[in-house]
Amino acid sequence: MVHRDGDGWVQCRCGNKHWGLNGAAGLLLVREDTLLLQHRAEWVHNGNTWGIPGGARDSHESMIDAAVREAIEETGIEAELMTPVQIHTDDHLDWRYDTVIATAKPELIPHNMNDESQELRWVRWSEIDSMLLHPSFAKSWPSVYEIIQTQLATET
Repeated sequence: MVHRDGDGWVQCRCGNKHWGLNGAAGLLLVREDTLLLQHRAEWVHNGNTWGIPGGARDSHESMIDAAVREAIEETGIEAELMTPVQIHTDDHLDWRYDTVIATAKPELIPHNMNDESQELRWVRWSEIDSMLLHPSFAKSWPSVYEIIQTQLATET
């Protein structure tokens, strides 16, 4: 059994509660001019918003390991069909969220694996701003988008 010690809430000095005793990580998959987004179930924290697969990081995991594990749990992707490129960190000093930006091969096909998602969808970059985004994803999106444009636009 894998040791899972990351689940739990942190009361952050920013005034918000965050999921992940050791921080959290998510996987932003990029394919051409699209991103894989998750329409979060209504019952989860900040439900009925769009974001990326992710969740609590266990103490023994790297940011990449946590993001990939969470994405596999939530989308059923095959890790060998994506390549991590860069990490964007939203650091609150006493809590952090790491967005692992990765390129996805064309044959990567996500599937709803549990009840945390209403839908998984490849969304064009240009459509992201018109969607109801998870508050944390909305906050980091401008910085993440800049990374995608400058580092990945020529690679994908």
